[in-house]
Amino acid sequence: MSENERFQDRALDGAEFQDCTMARSRFEDIDLSETVFEDVNLSGARFKNVNMTAVWIEDAKIDGLKILGHDIGALIQDCERQAAPKVVDGERPVVMTAEPQIFVVDIESSRQFYVDKLGFNLAFSHGQPPFYAQIIRDGCRLNLRRVCGPVFEAGFRDREADALSATLALDDARPLFDEFQSAGVTFHQPLRTEPWGAHTFIVQDPDCNLIAFAGRAS
Repeated sequence: MSENERFQDRALDGAEFQDCTMARSRFEDIDLSETVFEDVNLSGARFKNVNMTAVWIEDAKIDGLKILGHDIGALIQDCERQAAPKVVDGERPVVMTAEPQIFVVDIESSRQFYVDKLGFNLAFSHGQPPFYAQIIRDGCRLNLRRVCGPVFEAGFRDREADALSATLALDDARPLFDEFQSAGVTFHQPLRTEPWGAHTFIVQDPDCNLIAFAGRAS
């Protein structure tokens, strides 16, 4: 496999790329689910509108690897530093991370909110029109799933005003709260100090999903 390859409108799910150079290659409108990149040079490669569910990247050169212009090199390296050791025979399974699924009525409206307002990046969207998408920011991944009709039944928020769809943990909540405030985000709950000392705030997306952000305790 040579560099500067272009992969578009193709299904490569389950493919394996090993010991090859794919520098500055482009992947666009393509299914890469469960694809393996091992000992592959992905320097400067670009992924746009790609299904990357369960993609495995191991021992790959990723300098300048971009997803819709978002440099994820540092993110992958950080995940490698924080990852738990591999499970060996006789040891218990290790849960590595969580990806909350957020139900939405319109993928594009939700994408605009999370990307334009909350600073996430679109990792991929799937379907024509899209019915599933993943958004990422730093170590956080949220999966957006389109549903028919309203996400919450009439009266739900009257009964359960503070029911959360997801909680995202932060090192420090104040800087992100200030960023969202500058972006014109409407808060369901502004920044406050909880009785146990944590700093939290809550935003509401277009479908009334409440997303909480919680920083370390004082």
